[in-house]
Amino acid sequence: MGGDTFPPDVNGAASFSVRLAAGIASRGHDVHIIAQSHDGRQGAFREEHDGQMLTVHRLKSFRYPLHDWLRAVYPWAIHRNARRILKAVRPDVSHMQSHMLIGRGLTTESAKRGVRVVATNHFMPENLIEHTPFPRFTHRFIAWLAWKDCTRLYRKAAELTTPTKRAAAYLESRTGLRGVHAVSCGIRMSDYTPDFEDKPELRIAFCGRITGEKMLPDLVDALARLPRDLDAQLDLIGEGDQRRALELQAQRLGVADRVHFPGRVSDAELRRILTRATVFAMPSTAELQSIATMEGMASGLPVVAADAMALPHLVRDGENGYLFPPRDVAALADRLERVLRMPREEREVMQRASLRLLEPHDIDTTITVFEHLYRGEPVTDPVTDVGPLTSKVREQFRVLARRAKGAVAE
Repeated sequence: MGGDTFPPDVNGAASFSVRLAAGIASRGHDVHIIAQSHDGRQGAFREEHDGQMLTVHRLKSFRYPLHDWLRAVYPWAIHRNARRILKAVRPDVSHMQSHMLIGRGLTTESAKRGVRVVATNHFMPENLIEHTPFPRFTHRFIAWLAWKDCTRLYRKAAELTTPTKRAAAYLESRTGLRGVHAVSCGIRMSDYTPDFEDKPELRIAFCGRITGEKMLPDLVDALARLPRDLDAQLDLIGEGDQRRALELQAQRLGVADRVHFPGRVSDAELRRILTRATVFAMPSTAELQSIATMEGMASGLPVVAADAMALPHLVRDGENGYLFPPRDVAALADRLERVLRMPREEREVMQRASLRLLEPHDIDTTITVFEHLYRGEPVTDPVTDVGPLTSKVREQFRVLARRAKGAVAE
């Protein structure tokens, strides 16, 4: 398996790669990862990830100068390194998680040797172009070139996947390829702790990269528009190049004391922050699935999200949260206020709806589908759509909320 991000990197592609690799290893398979080195060492190392021992082939890398943390391997060495690793490992299948550098070498050299290739697309030009030196008027042309480039590589794959049906349709429209599988990145819900009790303060949570495509200035602006009596707090969990700009924006808007930057935190700390939150917010317009939003839902949070890309697959307007028109700050503030002012029982209905909608995204289903794809066996894409929240189910959720409230009172 190879891609351009892997732990200790923190982003959606890295999270998916490590969960899938560990899940496959837990079923008795020998999993090797090609990833960038963060300490200058190059070689094969046994590393523990997500409770499993994996062989990680670390390649020398350098920090990409236009990005605050992304490390890139040396392009002129990637094919040589891929050949060396493939010769040593002799894999049955190669899985490309990114087409930029490591995945490019892995896929090209695997195809030459007749090794089966499976590719997963996490790529959207909007997430990368801002980290290039090209002027804005060239971005559309650069995006077109980027899609042409990744299409050439994806044609070498026997199977192509992406996390959602909407992302699959988007990928097919951009590349002209057909038969893209929609396979959720998956999540293990038991790792997270929902809290249905009244909480001492109202907190809005976001987690992810603190970068431009996440539209976080809209979220800070929306916080400033909320009525002061709510005294809502905002936790922006993660690191990125926009942090200083957001700190200055919060000062300018008079909400610096209510905007918090926990930074890059451990998994345990992330789950603790999500458990204590009241609502999860995702203003991004470029999400192919959004593992971060799934983590918020697994923590039993209502979600306020932009009505863009894959987010409507996770958020049912009025059921487990609200959608708002992308970049509409007034609408974002309105939807947040609706959730924050809800009586506890009504908010619990949304919390339980989040858990209900997330159930089909179980990581074990994802692992099974990829096992079949690796073997070249036919698969049926997992069904992740859940029927609408009926009045009967909604009432059952209300009954649970009233019972819980009564038990606390006693």
